[in-house]
Amino acid sequence: MNYTVNQIAEITSSNVIGDGNLVIKNIAFDSRIIYSTKNTAFIAINTHKNSGEKFIESAIDRGINVIISEHQYPQFENITWILVENSVSFLQKLAKFHFENAHLKSIGITGSNGKTILKEWLYQCLWNEFPTVKSPKSFNSQIGLPLSLLQINTSHELGIFEVGISKPNEMDKLENIFHPQIGLLTHIGTAHLANFKSEEELINEKIKLFIHSEVIIYNGDNSLVDKKVKELYSSKKLISYGFKENNHISFKNNISKDENVVVQYFDEEISFPVHQRDEATLTNALALVTVLKELGVENKKIVEKINALKAVEMRLEAIEGIKSNIIINDSFNLDLDSLKTALQFLNEYNKQKRSLVLTDIVGVNSNSKELYEEVSELVNEQNFDSVFLIGNEISKFSELFKAKTFTFINTQELIESKHLTEIENQIILLKGARKFEIEKLKDILELRKHDTVLEINLNAILHNINYHKSLLKPTTKMMAMVKANSYGLGSYEISEFLQHHHIDYLGVAFVDEGVELRKKGITVPIVVMNPEQHSYETVIEYNLEPEIYSFRVLELFYEAVQKSGYDKKYPIHIKLETGMHRLGFKDNELDHLSETLHHKNLKVQSIFSHLSSSDIPEEKEFTLHQLENFEKNSGYLIEKLGYTPIRHILNSSGITSYTSHQYDMVRIGIGMLGESPNSEIQKQLRSVVSFKTVISQISIVESGESVGYSRRFKTDHKTKIATIPVGYADGIPRLIGNQVGNVGINKTLAPIVGSICMDMMMINIDHIPNVKEGDTVTVFNSYPSLKEFASYCKTITYEVLTSISPRVKRIYIKD
Repeated sequence: MNYTVNQIAEITSSNVIGDGNLVIKNIAFDSRIIYSTKNTAFIAINTHKNSGEKFIESAIDRGINVIISEHQYPQFENITWILVENSVSFLQKLAKFHFENAHLKSIGITGSNGKTILKEWLYQCLWNEFPTVKSPKSFNSQIGLPLSLLQINTSHELGIFEVGISKPNEMDKLENIFHPQIGLLTHIGTAHLANFKSEEELINEKIKLFIHSEVIIYNGDNSLVDKKVKELYSSKKLISYGFKENNHISFKNNISKDENVVVQYFDEEISFPVHQRDEATLTNALALVTVLKELGVENKKIVEKINALKAVEMRLEAIEGIKSNIIINDSFNLDLDSLKTALQFLNEYNKQKRSLVLTDIVGVNSNSKELYEEVSELVNEQNFDSVFLIGNEISKFSELFKAKTFTFINTQELIESKHLTEIENQIILLKGARKFEIEKLKDILELRKHDTVLEINLNAILHNINYHKSLLKPTTKMMAMVKANSYGLGSYEISEFLQHHHIDYLGVAFVDEGVELRKKGITVPIVVMNPEQHSYETVIEYNLEPEIYSFRVLELFYEAVQKSGYDKKYPIHIKLETGMHRLGFKDNELDHLSETLHHKNLKVQSIFSHLSSSDIPEEKEFTLHQLENFEKNSGYLIEKLGYTPIRHILNSSGITSYTSHQYDMVRIGIGMLGESPNSEIQKQLRSVVSFKTVISQISIVESGESVGYSRRFKTDHKTKIATIPVGYADGIPRLIGNQVGNVGINKTLAPIVGSICMDMMMINIDHIPNVKEGDTVTVFNSYPSLKEFASYCKTITYEVLTSISPRVKRIYIKD
């Protein structure tokens, strides 16, 4: 986009206060991840859950001077305001005008699964056929789609955009904004089905996008989809794809055995190799071929493009590095969109010093000078200490970069220079095109080299938090429990991410955990659930807030406050005993407690208790008894205190099962990590943790031979055994050895055989074809799931996660 403020106001029927001649090329909607302020306006988006207007000051502090808002705030001087009636409607109205005046060929992709993969594949295949624009990341919502459409510029001839909905009546608004010439419907699955009366209602809502499409390409394996599309759009050009023979496009040969797959496209055959042959990948390949044929791409070229497809790596990795560095690894692909995404991710970290490794941008049809001028502008706004450029092309423009800049022909030359290994206490972003293999730098810079890793998906955590928030009132606060090293996932890394996303409180078990977070820059209020007597001075020194559960603790902590010279009312959190019989003040102690508190320089920040059995439906009567006790006793204490502290009692399962008792705040723990005892809730959550390793060696063991210590497993036939480098020192309990537990390879369960060793274990892979040394093995994620793995161990998911050894490398990803 490229409009003046006055033009934007005219298009959207908005009012301008300030300089209407300012040019706007970008609209930022999140003050935390503004990567460039040049020609950028900040839009304060108001929803029923949140108000973007409270972040206006933060955007202005970052250098924004044009604000789009429903209200003006006169205290901010020299700001140009675009005043709108509704921020979301404004965005949609501007996007609609921009799209309809662009006059480009467009592809609209909707469905339940595969939208982003297909969008990225299509872009890889078509960018050099037509100047192409696409949705960044998974921007496909009521806000995401308009922001995507506003990226269209006059040079673009083709636009590929995702469209996503989660509730009835959402598609009408999106189709009004964006009406694609080619409509592509991917697989319809269970995602968001819970929000619709039936699968039919979901399908009807999805295909509203195609009302004005000329061509509709859809997965015809679902008979209901096939029926509805033909009923509603019989006058349009309809092309179905899928495994069933009734589709226009399907597979002709045996895809599980033949070297190549053969696609039957009407009367033509197209043969090409496919390395990954799971159903989702093959279905997406059919959709890809269909769109390319519809756009007139020749068969020979289609095969070449499919052979050149790169895996769509939609993730950023954060890894603990040597010399107290954090390594952000985004060495999977490089274009302007993904560079912007990486720079946004960088802004989620507190480290003041930062360095960048950046390669040539490969495969972009644009003027090099203009391209690298834009790249350098983006980079310069991030205030890097050092920039390392790799490649002949980008090195020509090194003078455009303001930081201390070094140039190298290839990655090996940078490695040999030793520059990177001299960096200390920084965040280092590795951003490069795949051909430069800058993942080699990650291998050099990471602290732990173990092949066994624990992957933590930060976006999945945010999704799970937002799901639980969707069940609450907008005013209800949330405390995230990050005790026990965030259940083994990494206390600081999780806390910093949550702080960035405005969590209200963090909860830790012991003072040392809170101190570590404070030392690393965490400023969110932190409640210490079990402050030990010798640690009270440290609690005060690091501005932590203690749980007070007895008169002994209350008196000792107050003594520490007096000795410290603290001259305000120190915040404390009062724990009530409501039936769990662990810690807390009992109902017959409340009068004495209130009298004692009146005479002390302390402020009760919150009153809370803990539910013992909210995850057990059979214990509902007892849980309701606890809730009744809490209501009575907390209410009585508040009356005696004469002011109203925050109240909270619900944990993760409490949020979903006893929502009406949410009070002023809730506490989320295992629910944040994607686990729920309720099967319906579980469907709405995303898996956060993936424990992975690789196959070290594969051996053929003859019949009658034994495997492992104590000869606990003996083969009864010639058996293929794989050894993997993970054992009880990594957190795998010995009790799941000898065919009690399983691990996953290629989505197939492989039984653990023999005794689990300290650093390795053996698995039976006889029944799994095409397995080789170096292949990935999943200890738990989906095959098996975390719950299934905990079941093998005869324990709960909490214990599994907190038992994983510190020597296992943690990798933090955003997908």
